[in-house]
Order: sequence, then structure tokens, then C-alpha cells
Amino acid sequence: MTPVTLCKCLADDTRLRLMAMIHLRGECCVCHLVDALDASQPKISRHLSQLRACELLHTRREGQWVHYRLNEDLPDWAVTVIGELTAALPDAERTALSCCG
Repeated sequence: MTPVTLCKCLADDTRLRLMAMIHLRGECCVCHLVDALDASQPKISRHLSQLRACELLHTRREGQWVHYRLNEDLPDWAVTVIGELTAALPDAERTALSCCG
């Protein structure tokens, strides 16, 4: 993971918001991500696939549900950047993303 790669992966508003939500909650099911971002399931799944391709996320399957969490092998600097970007979101948006689904 390089800084350029991380910035390219997070350059989309939807991907940034997905990462913020997962960072705040620790782990999220696709259904919660769809609800919180008020977006279609195919759109969210496409962006999650891109984040997985960037090696930012890992998945865990539980029956029919897929849960996403930050890749625990991310360098500390990358986790710090994700945390700082999350903290920089407007309070109302950060609160909405952190609420349990």
C-alpha cells in the first residue's frame, strides 16, 4: 500500500463514506451500508469490490450476509489517514454513519 494507492482508492465519495462507516463501526454488513448511504445494493457492492481490490477491506461471510471490516494488515499510517478523513466528515454525517443499523 502506497499513499498514492490509498488516495486513488478513496477518491470517490461513496468509497470514502463506506470506509468511514466501516472504520467507525468496526464491521458492517452490506445491508447496513446500503441503508446508511441510501444507495442501491449493486452500487454499494461495486464500490466494496473496488475497496477489496485495493486491499483495504476483508470480508466475513455469515450465512447469506457478507460483513466487511478494515484489512488488519493495513499499515498504521493508512489506518491513521482513514481515521483522520473520517473525523473530518461533518458531524451530522459522521453521526449518521456510526449509528447501528
